[in-house]
Amino acid sequence: MAERKATNIKWQDSQVKRDEREKILGQRGCVAWLTGLPGSGKTTIAQHVEQKLIHRGVACYVLDGDNVRHGLNEDLGFSQEDRQENIRRISEVAKLFADAAVVTLTAFISPYRDDRFKARKIAPEGRFFEVFVDTPLDECKKRDPKGHYKKAEEGIIKNFTGVNAPYEPPDIPELRITTMGSTPEESADQVIAFLEEQGILPGAAASSGSTA
Repeated sequence: MAERKATNIKWQDSQVKRDEREKILGQRGCVAWLTGLPGSGKTTIAQHVEQKLIHRGVACYVLDGDNVRHGLNEDLGFSQEDRQENIRRISEVAKLFADAAVVTLTAFISPYRDDRFKARKIAPEGRFFEVFVDTPLDECKKRDPKGHYKKAEEGIIKNFTGVNAPYEPPDIPELRITTMGSTPEESADQVIAFLEEQGILPGAAASSGSTA
């Protein structure tokens, strides 16, 4: 964990509580954490979910791994330490989004189980859902949309997950999506159906009985 350098600081509680925001917006904030190998389809699925939910009037946003590294985390590389800090920072951002009652989708490789566990602890209790986009490594290599696997195997890219850096799949994810034989839209529908079951989306909370 990064060392806190700021001193003489105090957390300021908001005058608007999360349940009040959720009542006004008619939805519940959460973090749906999509994890999987490079090329597994995380971002594509998350973007389909976002588009479908926005058209339903649901406040939703995708935090994508590459996009975050263009700004917030532009100072981080791909060593294990930098990967851990990358996930820690985005976990804190995702928490703020969820507190604002936004359905927050993260699309990060997040290869280490411990880092994903820490992300769960940072998120509002009961509002973190690990979604494992389970695509075989060989299929990810075939897709290779950015050409990264080829470059990693040629030694051009170092510390690339699936080639010269490890990926630790989730033990018990809240949702497992098998992309083989499914379209991105069908996979997105699985995520949406799951969020409905959890009472996150409008119209589903009353029937779920969940108060988390």
